[in-house]
Amino acid sequence: MGAKTWMLAYVNGSASDVLNGDPRLDREATSALAKKLFSSERLEPLEDGDLSFTCPPDNELVVGCFPGLSLIAAKEFGIDNPSTLAPKFLHAATGSVVYLHAMHSVVDWFAYAIWTDGKLKRSLSLSPRLAFEEPFWAGQHPVFDPEVDEDDDYPFPFHPLELGEAALFELFGYQLEGGAPSDVQPENITLARFKRSRSRWKFW
Repeated sequence: MGAKTWMLAYVNGSASDVLNGDPRLDREATSALAKKLFSSERLEPLEDGDLSFTCPPDNELVVGCFPGLSLIAAKEFGIDNPSTLAPKFLHAATGSVVYLHAMHSVVDWFAYAIWTDGKLKRSLSLSPRLAFEEPFWAGQHPVFDPEVDEDDDYPFPFHPLELGEAALFELFGYQLEGGAPSDVQPENITLARFKRSRSRWKFW
């Protein structure tokens, strides 16, 4: 798998319904959101991107505003612990449900989180376990006494990126690689791209 994401979404209603409706990019709202969230940086418009690439380089943003849905992809969202998301990104989400989705195929890692009314409802971050975790995954320290299946050679009974793809489909109605059939084609969802750099001016 080569899929990677680090994106945040502000959602009113169903993100997958919005994306399935062949939405048109609201460029004015998109530019305003980018400037609001990254006000300390100078943003230079680049050639458009699309929803199939939401893992921009550190010096770029990918942003898209549609009726009921705003998407932002930036380095700030590729975090191991989604619950530590900077508060400024939640403050911008008045009245919206917030989704964070991040995954990276090189390290078999996936994370996501959901906030409603600014309160964290779910946060999960998965990657293959380290040696000190083995006794716990093997059931040697159970809270209860469940049957443990140790026949699988992989560190999970599932692949983290497959769970990441399932989360993309559940939350947004599309997948990057394989999986369930979908009416949402991410390459057809236009997103604006910006070159980002630190502003030479400091505002108090």
